[in-house]
Amino acid sequence: MDEEKLRQYIDANLPIIYIVGYDEVSIMESILNVTGRRKVWEWNLLNGLVNRKEINGKDIEFTEDIMEDYNEISLEESIVMGVRERGFDRKVIVVKDIAAFLDDSKIVSLFKNACVKIENGDLDTVFIFVSPVLNIPKELEKYITILEEGFLSENEIYQRIDQFVSTMNNPVYKGLKKKMANAFKGLSSIEIDTILALGYAQNGENGINEDILELISEQKMQLIKKDGILEMIQVKESIDDIGGLDTLKDWLKKKAKVINNMEKAEDFGVEMPKGVLIAGVPGCGKSLNAKASAKLFNIPLLKLDMGRLMGKYVGESESNMRRAIALSEAIAPCVLWIDELEKAFSGIGGDGGSAEVTTRLFGQFLTWMQDKNSSVFVVATANDIMKLPPELMRKGRFDEIFYVQLPNEEERRKIFEIHIKKRREEDYKDIDIDKLVQKTEGYSGADIEGVVRDAIESAFVRGDSKVETQDFLDAIQSTHSLKEIMGESIKKLQQQYEQRKFKSAS
Repeated sequence: MDEEKLRQYIDANLPIIYIVGYDEVSIMESILNVTGRRKVWEWNLLNGLVNRKEINGKDIEFTEDIMEDYNEISLEESIVMGVRERGFDRKVIVVKDIAAFLDDSKIVSLFKNACVKIENGDLDTVFIFVSPVLNIPKELEKYITILEEGFLSENEIYQRIDQFVSTMNNPVYKGLKKKMANAFKGLSSIEIDTILALGYAQNGENGINEDILELISEQKMQLIKKDGILEMIQVKESIDDIGGLDTLKDWLKKKAKVINNMEKAEDFGVEMPKGVLIAGVPGCGKSLNAKASAKLFNIPLLKLDMGRLMGKYVGESESNMRRAIALSEAIAPCVLWIDELEKAFSGIGGDGGSAEVTTRLFGQFLTWMQDKNSSVFVVATANDIMKLPPELMRKGRFDEIFYVQLPNEEERRKIFEIHIKKRREEDYKDIDIDKLVQKTEGYSGADIEGVVRDAIESAFVRGDSKVETQDFLDAIQSTHSLKEIMGESIKKLQQQYEQRKFKSAS
């Protein structure tokens, strides 16, 4: 939580500050820290209205359970009291469990009436909404300022570890502490404390050891799943599983040297890599490269589904984008994979609500890519680059733009080798690969993988003990190549890539 920004917002008497976050305890501590001599009241669904701070003369006492006579009071009554009663002068009213109530027209109307009084100077009140869900009614949009909870910094994580370890009287060696601090990025203080306690409980007197890193990884997977915007993908594919695309693979290997030696690279004056845009026809290894790059860099792979960003409430989509970016930066170093980028930003510049939201999301993404100095490496893939806004391809957004075309003879040979050896390595030496390569001109990598799968399945169904060349030829005969299906479109895309001087991945 950016306490300085929160203090500024409260001092400016902004009518409603909407804090988006899960850690209510930490958020409430920050509110109590920055409110000075203002009274602080809290409304929540369980307890009603609660006095959270007693002010007697010059002494300020933070309290957790001063109930007075307002317990079990409704939200509606709390708003009315906050507007009318003199005992509520110079106050902050924190409203939890708020999201569902903002669909109630009467509640919204009461808040709007209070906001008008605040703006006119008739009411010295600030409302603070606290919720993990962002729901902004159109009627309150102009009165609301959004503040994200944010993630712990590396120093704050170190402090959290030290605080826990000191209470348990069980030291953690420096190397493990550094690994833990890096692994804990993106988790809240509550989640960190829970994992530390679990790690300690599992090992008893031995205290915390390297096993905790696996616990952290599991918890982080849960966090990302529950958040629902990003997906953490377990990577099995390596750079050696890619047939061809040698130029792109060599480029990624150079970036790996930087990412795997970030501190030395920065000291030497090397800037952090921003990412790469890989465009080209479907089924030719774009997604495989995204996965293989994470394996090569030895960092987590996060996938951003742009469709999940779109929310039903005003400002929710933009908040989801900010959260996705913040979460990826908190977990960094990581690879952030955005698949089919052209679909994500279709409709930019158009009229209507959804087009306007998409345009704003595109602006957020563009600004972040331009200014990004974190160790989030973006791998964006696109099938049709002609549908992408030209601003995205300007120098400074991505480090490089590659185009992937249908595999040539040597690449098809390598693709056959990879997929056959992966499934039937003992049969590979007896298969006439040259003949298969000749028969698959215009086939994509996905087409060739499909041929290999079909051939092996056919041999198994017949009860044969091995797979032979003819099995593959039969599978080729029954497969329509990508060039046969999309010949004209592929030709146009190829011309576009060459005109725009994109670098060939092969």
